[in-house]
Amino acid sequence: MVVSEIAIRLRPVSDEEDLDMFRRFCLEPGLIGLDWRGFLDAQGVAKRYAEDGFLGERDGRLIVEAAGKRTGFVSFTEGLYAGRAPYWEIGIALLPDFRGRGIGWRAQAMLCDYLFAHSPVQRIQAGTHEENLPERHSLVKAGFQLEGVVRACEFRDGAWRNGYLYSRLRSDRSPL
Repeated sequence: MVVSEIAIRLRPVSDEEDLDMFRRFCLEPGLIGLDWRGFLDAQGVAKRYAEDGFLGERDGRLIVEAAGKRTGFVSFTEGLYAGRAPYWEIGIALLPDFRGRGIGWRAQAMLCDYLFAHSPVQRIQAGTHEENLPERHSLVKAGFQLEGVVRACEFRDGAWRNGYLYSRLRSDRSPL
């Protein structure tokens, strides 16, 4: 079921249940899907929250809610091209029960609109796995354009894998 009529919102990390969800992504291999890179320090979640609430100057995370339920999170990390051109790289992780419902592309489009409104960057980019067709479609729905294949950019599951790089520019129309 697509959730076009259900309210989706992004909000700051605010409580222990949010942190518990982040800990799950650190410890449950199947939860994050293809992005699993091995076990991570689940205690780092509380440390980062205490440091800046996951809203740092150069990176951050926001909780994705749909119909009042915590469905996952979006992330953003600052990058710099040629030492001069700042950009954001975004990502998303939805809990399995909420995938394939239209939440992801809307959350990513909302995150782009938020970042363009609150920072002077010209470019937002996102990468995904070559075989992740649902995410590739989601990025296009969120207003991104495919820039190309980044060959052998990720070591996963014992092999080097290709990725797909997408971007959305400030001048691109928001799909929302």
